[in-house]
Amino acid sequence: MSLVKLAIKGISYSQTQNGAYALILNEVDGERKLPIVIGAFEAQSIAIALEKEIKPPRPLTHDLFKSFADRFDIVVKQVIIHKLVDGVFYSSIICERDKIEEIIDARTSDAIALALRFNAPIFTYKNILDKAGVYLKGNTMEPENAENEDQGVLSTPETFGIEESTKDIYSSKTVKELYELLNEAVQNEDYEKAAKIRDEISKKES
Repeated sequence: MSLVKLAIKGISYSQTQNGAYALILNEVDGERKLPIVIGAFEAQSIAIALEKEIKPPRPLTHDLFKSFADRFDIVVKQVIIHKLVDGVFYSSIICERDKIEEIIDARTSDAIALALRFNAPIFTYKNILDKAGVYLKGNTMEPENAENEDQGVLSTPETFGIEESTKDIYSSKTVKELYELLNEAVQNEDYEKAAKIRDEISKKES
């Protein structure tokens, strides 16, 4: 399976869930975006790492891990988002010490927060991006492979649940109406909302 390099496009605040944020990853050599809903602490840690001039008065957990790793000559080589199951992304941190490589399982938000601190590249597999990536095609946002029954992006953050009222709103819509809402959400750069709509489209088309 071929790897696809990703870059961080930004972080947007969730309009529907308190304390949740949408982390937007962008395909480096393409137009697709991978929205992942994360918690407030992880969003803050990633935002601080992105803003090089911001230095917290005391090290955050991910900063502490970086200092610990530096002290013991551990280097994070890369992060791979390697699996998507039931709308949840799974990631691995590829580390190296004394020329010995180790693979460590991690939440995607933690893995990306560390990748930023080590200047390590972020990858996912092409089949995951095919399933979960969203992109603008002409004036309409559509999934790349509408026939795939496993399609869907993360609609719930790693530490938060889906609000039933939100699910009910989208479940009552037709696929055509959902695509219109999806396009509108992307145009407004509300990627957290787009992730939820995309997940509902996947359920209806499976």
